[in-house]
Amino acid sequence: MDNLSPNQQSWSGFTEEQLQRYSRHIILKQVGGKGQRKLLQTRALLIGAGGLGSPVALYLAAAGVGTLGIVDYDHVDLSNLQRQILHHTDDVGRPKVVSASETIKAINPDVNVIQHSVRLDSGNARELMNQYDMVIDGSDNFPTRYLVNDAAFLTKKPLVHGGILLFEGMTTVFIPGKGCYRCLHPVPPPPGAIPSCQEAGVLGVITGIIGSIQAAEAIKLALGIGEPLSGRLIYFDALDMTFREVKFRRNPKCPLCGDNPTINELVDYDYFCGVPSSE
Repeated sequence: MDNLSPNQQSWSGFTEEQLQRYSRHIILKQVGGKGQRKLLQTRALLIGAGGLGSPVALYLAAAGVGTLGIVDYDHVDLSNLQRQILHHTDDVGRPKVVSASETIKAINPDVNVIQHSVRLDSGNARELMNQYDMVIDGSDNFPTRYLVNDAAFLTKKPLVHGGILLFEGMTTVFIPGKGCYRCLHPVPPPPGAIPSCQEAGVLGVITGIIGSIQAAEAIKLALGIGEPLSGRLIYFDALDMTFREVKFRRNPKCPLCGDNPTINELVDYDYFCGVPSSE
């Protein structure tokens, strides 16, 4: 390798097929061969294979993120197909993790997809997250969001968060020690205060826009480039086609990441958020 030029060194270790597949990454000076190898070695855990999880999974797979863990215990429903582009009509009735895995492998066989066909709960969240480098939250309910937030912080994993409803979406990145979901929302809204997508609806393409931003942030974290969306929350409104940025800081009084934390273990978040368990 010592006799190779820097460009040739960055290409070494890849197969001819990989050089072609990732060529547009490798020629980027911020990525190069070294960065592409980082992506291939990255282990990302995706919470949910639905509206947000679909574009995240597709773009991370295409980018060559080497290991994608997918947590989802649901089955594909016909109503999902308006926005959940990981799945197809023939997948209706099948487990989402199985459908997602097949779609991902069809895009990029380099990717190792680990199917976690389980309901994320306080008993398994930390064990699952300990196996990965980062967590991407594509969940659609408050119990799971609080659970994912707390588990990611306690396992010291960066968390790429997103949410959508109606014609709007939002996304941010929580880096352990620099704020968390509870800094923004210390107390969950009362039951019924905010309708779910199932109750209120969502424009399907919103999930693609927010999920794509989440994927970009995950790739930046893996590569260690650019400025992560930490301490900044992006709101997107499709009706007037505007993006709005809101800055936030770690709350010193936050019960999880504050100066005197009171949360050291995961709790029953279904009860905490005042909604019944889905199982």
